[in-house]
This record gives sequence, C-alpha cells and structure tokens, in this order.
Amino acid sequence: MTITRMETGPRMSKIVKHSGTVYLCGQVGAGETAAEQTRDCLSRIDALLKQAGSDKNHILQAIVWLADMEDFAEMNAVWDAWVEDAHAPARACGEAKLAREALKVEIIVTATEN
Repeated sequence: MTITRMETGPRMSKIVKHSGTVYLCGQVGAGETAAEQTRDCLSRIDALLKQAGSDKNHILQAIVWLADMEDFAEMNAVWDAWVEDAHAPARACGEAKLAREALKVEIIVTATEN
C-alpha cells in the first residue's frame, strides 16, 4: 500500500495519506485569544484537507489540546460554528503544555478522502 507524504520537512509531514485516510499534523493558529487561535487553526485545517482531497465533513476524529481548560468554552464556541450539523467527528479535548508559551490551542485531525 502506498503512503503519500505532503508538505514534508526534516521533522514531519503536514499531511500523510494512506488507504483513503488523511492524517494531519497538529495545527496551531495565530492570535491572542483562544477564539482567534481556534479560528485560524480551523482555517489551516480546511486548507490542508482541501490539499489532501478531503474536507471538514470527512473528519473522523479530532484531538484538541488546550494550554488551559479555562479556554474550553471559548474554543467550543468557534468549533461549534465551524462543524456542520450531522458531520461532527469523534473528538477528545484535554489540557497540555504546548510547544510555545503563546499557544493556547492545537488540533490534530484524521479524515477520509472525498
């Protein structure tokens, strides 16, 4: 079976495709607030999924990491507006120390191709 790696660098690939499944590396966004970062992060996910031949309605699972669970409601408000009815993926959300202090949100997505 073929594995396709896209946007590959020395440390990781942003997209890996295998047997009709699309794996995205963790995405973070720009902005000061959790809402701004979530909005930007989801925009990046949309762009990567499109590049991989998929879209948000084909997401199987999302893992959301928050630097502080106090941002849960703020992140969810943006997430809920982004996810289309009847296409919500399986999702987990937890608190973790992220790679940079300014980061508030990181999202990891697995999807199917269109």
